[in-house]
Parts: sequence; C-alpha cells; structure tokens
Amino acid sequence: MSQTALIVYQSHAGDRNNLGKLGALSIVQELSRRLNQPFTTIGKIEPFIGANWDVELSHASVAFQKLSEHFDAIFSQGQRSLSALSRCATSIATLPILMKYHPNVCVIWFDAHADLNAPSTSESGYLGGMALLASLGMWSSGFGDGLKFSNIILVGQRDMDACEVDVINAHRIQLIHPNTQNLYAELKQAIANRPVYVHLDCDVLNPYVVPTEYTSEGGLSLDELKLASMAIAEHEIIGLEIAEFQYAWSEGEEAFSPAPLIDALQPIIERLHPKSTSC
Repeated sequence: MSQTALIVYQSHAGDRNNLGKLGALSIVQELSRRLNQPFTTIGKIEPFIGANWDVELSHASVAFQKLSEHFDAIFSQGQRSLSALSRCATSIATLPILMKYHPNVCVIWFDAHADLNAPSTSESGYLGGMALLASLGMWSSGFGDGLKFSNIILVGQRDMDACEVDVINAHRIQLIHPNTQNLYAELKQAIANRPVYVHLDCDVLNPYVVPTEYTSEGGLSLDELKLASMAIAEHEIIGLEIAEFQYAWSEGEEAFSPAPLIDALQPIIERLHPKSTSC
C-alpha cells in the first residue's frame, strides 16, 4: 500500500469569495485529525478577485505551478493524493500531472456542472467552468493536458450549457445522471475495473446539504454519495480531491462541520488510508 499525501490549496482559483478556501482548510484539518497525519499547504489566503477567467488564471498561476510541482513529486514517488482544493479550477493544475503518471486512470467527475466550457464558449467567463476541458487539451491553460475523453465518467451533472452537451455527445463521454435508479451498479460498470481518481464538487449534492457557492435541484443525497463511494472503493484509487465546500452558508455565519461529507466519502478514504476512522 503506497503512502497517501494530504494537501490543501489556499490561493486564488477563480474565487468569488474566500469561503471555499476556508472550507478546504476545515476539510483538511478534519482529515488530518482522523488520519493522525500532517498536511501540506499550497499557497496562502488572499482577498478574492472575482474577475474574468484570464485575470483569475494569471493571479493563480504561481500557486497553480506550486500545486502542479507538489503533485509531480507525490506521483513520482508512487504516492496517492487526498486533497482539499477549494475550487474546481485547481484541477487545471492537478489533472495533467495525474495523467503524466497514470495515463489510463479513470477520472470520476462528481459535479452539478460539466466544466466543459472553453474561453471561446463560456458566457460567464468563470474559470472553474473550464477546468475539465483544459485537461482534455481543448484550450491551453499553460499547465498541460493529457486527459482522454474515454477516461472520464461524469456523475450528477444537471446544469449544463448546450456547448457542453455537444462535447459530451460528440466524444461519447460517459454520464451517470443523478436520478439514476442504480447508481452503485452503473458506476461499477462505467469504471470497468480501471484505477480511479475522484474529483468531488460539493454542488453535486442536493441544495443545502452542505454549503457551496452554486446550488442546483435534483442532486445526490449524502447517502447516495456514500453508495457511490462504496462502488468506487472496490477499485484501486489513485487520489481524491474535494472542491467547492464552503466554510459557512455565507460570510460571517457560523462554521459548518465537514464531518458528514467526510463520513459519506469514508469508503474512498479508507481505501486510500486503511487506518482512517469516522469518529
């Protein structure tokens, strides 16, 4: 069993508030307590910008490079990763390194959105909505690519632009809808015994289950996320990254515990770190 590195990302990532950074910190602190393991911090919290994708990417570039280099060091040593990465845009830095060392890994993308926009198609200019397409090499982020369409499993997507649906259909990306009657079986069939890397955007869940910036009706419950985690845990797991968990429902409100979310992910965490507990 290879060692699992624990990481938190705290710098710019297309944020519109600082709640995602604080949320990532609360997640990694809870994981560190449960696993009795120290964590590595990449970047530092600075005031959010809330700008267009290109400005955000420019401000994030130094920290993204450090995150990329850290993942390179982890995977080059045969380690696995368990990370709290604030916003989905951070995958621009993590996925290309993952593909460098694990080109045949199956990337499971839990998200209410597909994140398959490009700068030329995005109406909002939001960097996070372009994260997955960058790693597929459909636009140049400056941080590489290498991900294959055939290696993606989308789970829970229900709020997508027409151009994203076109990408899914054109490249036959596997999509498991959140209202499926047999999530466990469908996910196992889609994984097809491949090694797995998991990206979790917390807005894949039903609104108001955990604090997150975006909400979309018709998502997964924590019980369904636990069921999906059980299916995933039957396979080799290379890493798990958790994004878009906000520290509180809004600025100035009481902190929200990440414990229920981590409990739902426990089967994956136990596979990555067999001595972990849910207490």
